[in-house]
Amino acid sequence: MALSKFLDPKNDVAFRRIFGSVNNKDILIHFLNDILDLTDVDQIKDVSFLSPIQDPEIISQKQSIVDILCTDSNGIQMILEMQIAKTTGFEKRAQYYAAKAYSSQAHKGDQYHNLKGVIFIAIADFILFPEKLAYKSDHVTLDKITYQHDLKDFSFTFIELPKFNKTKEDQLENIVEKWIYFFKYADATSEKDLKKIIGSDVIIGRAYDVVNEYNWTPEERLAYDQATKCTDDYLSSLEEKFDVGKKEGIQIGSLQGKIEVAKTMLANNVDVNTIVKFTGLSLDEIKKLQE
Repeated sequence: MALSKFLDPKNDVAFRRIFGSVNNKDILIHFLNDILDLTDVDQIKDVSFLSPIQDPEIISQKQSIVDILCTDSNGIQMILEMQIAKTTGFEKRAQYYAAKAYSSQAHKGDQYHNLKGVIFIAIADFILFPEKLAYKSDHVTLDKITYQHDLKDFSFTFIELPKFNKTKEDQLENIVEKWIYFFKYADATSEKDLKKIIGSDVIIGRAYDVVNEYNWTPEERLAYDQATKCTDDYLSSLEEKFDVGKKEGIQIGSLQGKIEVAKTMLANNVDVNTIVKFTGLSLDEIKKLQE
């Protein structure tokens, strides 16, 4: 793809600028309606931003802070998360976020029937559900027998970017695909390609305009670059830990294999010196196996 003047919307700073700014509230509303497939009377008309900090006493911990937290005019809370690195139990963390948002509405003496629902949306730059083919999955609570949707207060939508396999702007068929393409390829999109992407969907053009690097001050760009570096450093540390763990696993597996071979040879009364030569274990290690 051609060189692009657009920054990466998956970057923390860029993501919050697109969807967490009062000035760009219309982009967030459009995105929510598109991704949740809300039409007519069900459409979100307005949102109010809430503090993304759910547990002030543990503000330093990532799991207590969400990327975007807002509420619509009916009191429904919506959490929007951008997740770059695969972390163990992310789907559980999603439920934790939703539960915290839900329980935060309850005050002493409140009536439970006044609690409003929570919608959680995650854009993940990794495979979260390997058994699912679709890049977008919606999860709600259903009766196991009748499949009735009686418990309506929680819903989860996950978008797995690696599963989206369209790589050209002229392949895009609907507004949801345009959003996914935006997340995956904005920083590789040329001005010429942009016209094909936008079409009649002006709000998509607004999203691209937000990540146009020429609209960022030097200070804003510095914050963007620092966020990119933090993400790169984090991903590198994960990769290093994986490599170390893999090497240690191979070493442990190799040692365990040698021990099993030595035990078998001992059981068959093979000479100890022969076992040393064959397995590479030390004489002391083999003697311990004889004890």
